[in-house]
Amino acid sequence: MTGAEVYSDKIKQFVQDHLTEDPAQLLLTYMGKVEFDLKFAVQQIKARQKAKSKIPSWYGNEKLIFPVSLSMEQASSEETALFKADLVSGRKMIDLTGGLGVDSFFVGQNFDIVMYCEQNPELFEISKYNLEQLSPSKFRFYNGNSIDFLGKVVEKVDLIFVDPARRGEGNQKLFKLEDCEPNVVQYWEMFKSRAKSIMVKVSPMLDIKSALSFLPGLSKVIVLSVKNEVKEILLFWSGEGKEDEALIETVDINRESKSTFSFTYIEEENATSKISDTTEKYLIEPNAVILKAGAYQTFGVRFGLEKIHPNSHFYTSKELVEEYPGRVFAVIAEINQPKKEIKKLFPNGLVNVITRNYSMPAEALKKKFRLKDGGEDFLIGSKTSKGFQLWHCRLVSE
Repeated sequence: MTGAEVYSDKIKQFVQDHLTEDPAQLLLTYMGKVEFDLKFAVQQIKARQKAKSKIPSWYGNEKLIFPVSLSMEQASSEETALFKADLVSGRKMIDLTGGLGVDSFFVGQNFDIVMYCEQNPELFEISKYNLEQLSPSKFRFYNGNSIDFLGKVVEKVDLIFVDPARRGEGNQKLFKLEDCEPNVVQYWEMFKSRAKSIMVKVSPMLDIKSALSFLPGLSKVIVLSVKNEVKEILLFWSGEGKEDEALIETVDINRESKSTFSFTYIEEENATSKISDTTEKYLIEPNAVILKAGAYQTFGVRFGLEKIHPNSHFYTSKELVEEYPGRVFAVIAEINQPKKEIKKLFPNGLVNVITRNYSMPAEALKKKFRLKDGGEDFLIGSKTSKGFQLWHCRLVSE
């Protein structure tokens, strides 16, 4: 049955009429009172509500069909897909792990032909229908094992894009490249023989250095975050890089701007941040992507900052002379007697708590002193050369 037959005009109208309502309540209210598949219609409403923030341009397209929630969760956001689209272009690309088709569609806008591959028959039919609605002539489709398909490709394509499935038996999350499907490590040489360039999207939990050792020749690694939350890691091969020279680029997309920081692991190995004897007027916390990428020494050296402790990734400065890729806090005061001072400083219990290399996690500290995140004040705890310390701070910039 085609997408058009499943997504009838009656279902479309029902979805549009009840788009902002509670899906569970709709099931109770309309059960046995409509002549179409109510469960499917409600699933469409629930999925579209998710798509409103994740894929806003698809949310507004009444023709599109959305799959079960797991496929929606695993799909790229429109924001990150558009970022990837700015990185590549060419005549022909292959998406070996098409899924919902978000990356296929947005990245594919810079290619003349996009081959979409997906082995799940139901997801394939939904995505095929959607992509044909969005861009009728651009896409070619293959339902089955994408490695089998790739084995039949004779002419090199401009790009192979692959986002290996990271769910194992029992929906277990997988992080190692060799555990995911397809096994990029196993088929790496095959990929290189079939494409001029390769982009691999992997879990933000991946150990980057292990990827560089398992996938020879990577030229660049991008660690991508949105509003300081790490979303994905992108591995690039173009036939030009060497694994010990790969550029590590961190990007944080925040509102209308992008914050970037690039380095190499050779640079990191040769850098040494100075350790401060005291906490100065400002505390600087690098963006999450910088910490994920491991630029612990390079960050301090690049901006002339001192670390408060070798294993505490906060940096300190007497004055602000740069726009740092991270959050800057003004230190109002050190808290020496938490039991007495915290209650007096934050009588309503509202304060944003951050701990890094501290004697207890932030949640434990909040529970101990009955605090809740909120307001303009920050309570920051970390280890320094003097031991564990707490500070009352205010955010200066981010």
